[in-house]
Amino acid sequence: MYIITLEDREEGVYSIASEEGDYIIPVFEQEEDAERYYYMLEAGNTEYPPLQIFQIDGSNFIKICEQKDQMYAIITKDDLLIPPENED
Repeated sequence: MYIITLEDREEGVYSIASEEGDYIIPVFEQEEDAERYYYMLEAGNTEYPPLQIFQIDGSNFIKICEQKDQMYAIITKDDLLIPPENED
């Protein structure tokens, strides 16, 4: 599985803010989907710090998220996730 993190800082995990103000970490099953999302982020918003795709052990990552009450969403090969628009 794959997540997006700050470049050279795996602990800086990328998340998406929900309308309720919760932060949700997208966890991609396929590397190609993570790459597609990464490139959409890069093309659509220059305000992000440098990011990278990071491979994770999905079961351990999910356990940690659940222990810390961190929301996450598993993005399967059948899902298409589009980055939120920047609201200035």
